[in-house]
Amino acid sequence: MSEPAFLGITEASALIRARKLSPVELTTALLARIDRLDRSFNAFIRPLPERALKVARQAEAEIAAGCWRGAFHGIPYALKDIIDVEGLPTTAHSKLLADNLATADAAVTARLEAAGGVLLGKLSTHEFAIGGPSFDLPWPPARNPWNPGHFPGGSSSGSGVGLAAGLFPAALGTDTGGSIRNPASQCGIIGMKPTYGRVSRRGVFPLAFSLDHVGPMTRGVRDNALMLQVIAGHDPLDPASADEPVPDYGASLSEGVRGLRIGVIRHFYTTDVAGDAEMTAAIEAAADLFGRLGAEIREIRLPPLQDFAACGQVIMAAEAYAVHERWLKERPGDYGARGRERLLAGAGLSAADYLQAVRWRLTLRHAAANAFRGVDVALTASSLDPACRIDDDAALAATYSRQARIAFNVTGQPALVIPAGFARSGLPLSLQLVGHPFAEAMLYRVAEAYETATGWTERHPAGLA
Repeated sequence: MSEPAFLGITEASALIRARKLSPVELTTALLARIDRLDRSFNAFIRPLPERALKVARQAEAEIAAGCWRGAFHGIPYALKDIIDVEGLPTTAHSKLLADNLATADAAVTARLEAAGGVLLGKLSTHEFAIGGPSFDLPWPPARNPWNPGHFPGGSSSGSGVGLAAGLFPAALGTDTGGSIRNPASQCGIIGMKPTYGRVSRRGVFPLAFSLDHVGPMTRGVRDNALMLQVIAGHDPLDPASADEPVPDYGASLSEGVRGLRIGVIRHFYTTDVAGDAEMTAAIEAAADLFGRLGAEIREIRLPPLQDFAACGQVIMAAEAYAVHERWLKERPGDYGARGRERLLAGAGLSAADYLQAVRWRLTLRHAAANAFRGVDVALTASSLDPACRIDDDAALAATYSRQARIAFNVTGQPALVIPAGFARSGLPLSLQLVGHPFAEAMLYRVAEAYETATGWTERHPAGLA
């Protein structure tokens, strides 16, 4: 068959199970593509060709013998390099951890491996998931496949870039203030931040303990649901893990939106912060489309976006500084300039500052819960602009305030980003769907209806398809 660069998990899995495609063929093709293309995009810190081919051969032999582990069996994937794989370095894209060998798999790694996944390698991130994109680190920053001169979003930058470039069909990212959803927005792929506690963070280098999430990143909605099915579940060794039943995320994907109540959080991108005209138009067009598909559209109001941002930034700064305090005092020169600056923002905060933010968070959560009482899901912006240039420091700095993502790290609600078309520049546009706690299945149902109606996820960067 032709090069299977843009096969999704679902399609590849069906071919593998029918013995029309072998895990070895798929892995070999993707490794060759990585070798040929990634020098332009820097998605990988560490490709693992020998390991990947060994696991692919094992998967092929198991399937031939009738041992089928499920839909992820033989599927290549990649991991953001703050997620542990036993025996491999977890570098967090930093000089400080260049030789940091993991002694055990992260909980999510263990689940993907048990499902028969084939790890292709470890991926670029912002330094410690906060300091980037940076050019003063041991590895270069990832670049946007839609235009390599542009920012791919972060901090799960390698995950978004590799998916958009057709280097793998599945990846994991992490999200503390939007770090799954930002690259999903800028690279035109699907990114899910599950409910806080839905997916274990054990074995993932922390940024801010009470805001950190791990989630799946894919090119299609159905694939994303499949991947969350593999990694979701209670982990008694993660103190924040929720002991909640895991539903079948694929069960309601085809049910459409007729009769659903979709709330539009319009003030986030019109009043609180004025979004780019093309981005705003794409979100409004999505609301109109959902209405035509039979959903009831109503506007809802939460506290101002700036309140969520201020609260989340204080909590993140304080908790991140607590993680890094010793290194910042003893080895400040080993950080990149951006990472050091952002982490030092927590040094001047007092215990009172942090506790006031924690108390404020409860108020904001309560207000959001009240606003969601009359809707099944909400629609709003993710990024407020298409991707800026990667060398434009002022525009890069602005991207962290011109977004509507951190609100849902503060509340802990699940949030899914999906492509919403393309700007005149050719760069992706996006929208964000937000649900009730542990209602990821509803987000997938709504996103699947939108994906089917628009076909945006079928488009790939010019010259790469």
